[in-house]
Amino acid sequence: MNKLICTVLSLAMMCFTAACSDNSEEINPLLSSVSTVRESENNSETVKSDATQPSKKSEQSAAKEEKILNIEITIQDKTFSATLYENETAEKFAEMLPLTLDMSELNGNEKYFYLSDDLPTNSKCPDKINSGDIMLYGSSCLVLFYDSFSTSYSYTPIGHIDDTDGLAKALGKGGVTVTFKSAE
Repeated sequence: MNKLICTVLSLAMMCFTAACSDNSEEINPLLSSVSTVRESENNSETVKSDATQPSKKSEQSAAKEEKILNIEITIQDKTFSATLYENETAEKFAEMLPLTLDMSELNGNEKYFYLSDDLPTNSKCPDKINSGDIMLYGSSCLVLFYDSFSTSYSYTPIGHIDDTDGLAKALGKGGVTVTFKSAE
């Protein structure tokens, strides 16, 4: 009986947490680890899923972040190879290519440009930004990071420059023209 009460209370707490969360996809793996109680004829036994095994949903989420589309980013006379992630935002961004943008400087670590059209979002706080990250801030601000640092801001990941050697130098200290296009 105590196991049943603990299970019901655990489930209620997780459902409450899921209801308060912006991102229910992150809660689903937790729900799969909840113990369930099954009555058999002679005794009750607890069946618990192994929380260390990824659920099908978390495997699908990880697969959605796989890199799929190769693009080129040209800054002045230097071209960088980049890869877009498999998500709705990256797909819509890829449909806009080629793009030549006059990107502005911000904070000595990023270049940004407000796109004329909103893109779909699934923003998360990545905790750490890496040099070469291509992200969306809000629904229309394309950001190209050229320094690594911790952050408390939320972004939607779009892709990443494969080799950032020379990226900061190419971007310089002020505004810069950047061309994004599909790799041939």
